Amino acid sequence: MHIAIGCDHRGLNLKQFVMGLITEMGHSYEDFGCYTTDPVDYPDIAKKVAEAVARGYFEQGILICDTGIGMSIAANKVKGIRAALCHDAFTACRARKHNDANILCLGVEPGQDKISEIIEAYLTTEFEGGRHLPRLDKIKAMEG
Repeated sequence: MHIAIGCDHRGLNLKQFVMGLITEMGHSYEDFGCYTTDPVDYPDIAKKVAEAVARGYFEQGILICDTGIGMSIAANKVKGIRAALCHDAFTACRARKHNDANILCLGVEPGQDKISEIIEAYLTTEFEGGRHLPRLDKIKAMEG
């Protein structure tokens, strides 16, 4: 799987950890920034990652900021994006299985052990379709 990843300045350390996990799991990634702890505006990074995922250049995206909330809000403004803020393996699994999420949003607080579980659950869970398809169609219709 090829994954687009990005963060703001608060998520830099966690992004570096997540890139290591992605590599260990046998996936590849492209880093859309940021690259230093100098302050940046998270919507700029979210837009780059979300547009790349929406265009089909990447199967999935991962966005990281202090809480994950800002990245989630910004990414979901891009047509075709279903960004999910996940706090544990259960929500990561459900985001993929029921909502066909294509961007995982993370905050820096859960800790590396929990982040490992979230990443593994998210990247190994498939969308189950079925009864969830009409709901996704309604979301797509809302996008216009």
